[in-house]
Amino acid sequence: MQHLTNKRVLLGVTGSIAAYKAADLIRRLREAGAEVRVVMTDGSKAFVTPLTFQALSGLPVHENLLDKEAEAAMGHIELARWADVILIAPASANSLATLAQGRADELLYAICLAADVPLAIAPAMNKHMWADQATQDNVRLLAQRGVLFIGPESGDQACGDVGEGRMVDSETILSRLAELFTVGSLSGQTVLITAGPTREALDPVRYLSNHSSGKMGYAIADAAVEAGAKVILISGPVSLEAPDRVTRINVQSAADMEAAVKEQINQVDIFIATAAVADYRPVTVQQDKIKKTETRLTLELEKNTDILAMVKADYAKTFCVGFAAETHDIENYAQTKLKQKKIEMIAANLVGAKATKTAGTFNSDFNELSVYWPGGNLKLELASKAKLARQLVALIAQRYTQYEITAHNENNVISLKSN
Repeated sequence: MQHLTNKRVLLGVTGSIAAYKAADLIRRLREAGAEVRVVMTDGSKAFVTPLTFQALSGLPVHENLLDKEAEAAMGHIELARWADVILIAPASANSLATLAQGRADELLYAICLAADVPLAIAPAMNKHMWADQATQDNVRLLAQRGVLFIGPESGDQACGDVGEGRMVDSETILSRLAELFTVGSLSGQTVLITAGPTREALDPVRYLSNHSSGKMGYAIADAAVEAGAKVILISGPVSLEAPDRVTRINVQSAADMEAAVKEQINQVDIFIATAAVADYRPVTVQQDKIKKTETRLTLELEKNTDILAMVKADYAKTFCVGFAAETHDIENYAQTKLKQKKIEMIAANLVGAKATKTAGTFNSDFNELSVYWPGGNLKLELASKAKLARQLVALIAQRYTQYEITAHNENNVISLKSN
């Protein structure tokens, strides 16, 4: 279940006798590498205690729609932003009716309304309840809205009946969830990503750097692998583990990163420059530690190479995506960089005092992006960096396909003119 690694699964448990099966499901999800948060409806607590799920998930169980412990008492919004997928297992007949009606009288249903992630449902109920016309109408309506139904299956039921309505096994649920993250939109492409900060040495002890955590770049690397690409990640010094199936190259300085990019770029289809490369480096690196003898110290700096601009100038056919962290006037700066560097896309976000508390904080697990390309733009709303990375990679894949079609058509026109 490699495609569930590091995925955030919000598990909703409703009032069904099959609620006990959710305990095994949590264990299996965590074994597959997923992070699980559990939301219980009032009805579910008649069958299983919240403490059981808290012990299995390793996280507090969420029960209340208006939670004074949550930010602004709006727990449903926080959880909706957190999740990569919502899974309701077991889903009772009543929960299907509530979802179909769009009601939000409990926390779980409010989250479903507030979230823009896939919703998967594993029904569990008596065979007659499942076969009832009202339930089947609700199922059809939810399926039309894009809800993924996993099961139910036929078999012995707790009430003694035999028939369709049993919740499917955990293995089947995990397999279907994993399929949601297997997109293949970059299959056959090689993607080079730079991530993290660089360190520009002043002496053997000190250096110039910045606050970049590398989290966005690493999330994009993971999403690109998920999309089927071969991924090379050139990383500045960060405290992150490389995603599975990613070739990681560690560097320190901007010059190191430039050299590594030059070494890899000739095999690359898409270059995504998320790294916060230092704009300047010291002209002279002191051989010994600079002593604290002067009241003031003057440093002479020189410009580092603009790696993204260099790649686009020397490898014009490479599809290039830039990143820009700005403290103000984000659209103007992003559009200017897009044109000056002649790249295909740029993703920009606000940092500092004018940014939101969650997205504009360095080392945060959340972000929001404004993405620009010649003739278009798209706002990616506040979400976890993992979710945001998948949205961005999907957009890159879409734009790259159009880029390839345009390039192919232009080559055909040139060929016809030559003939």
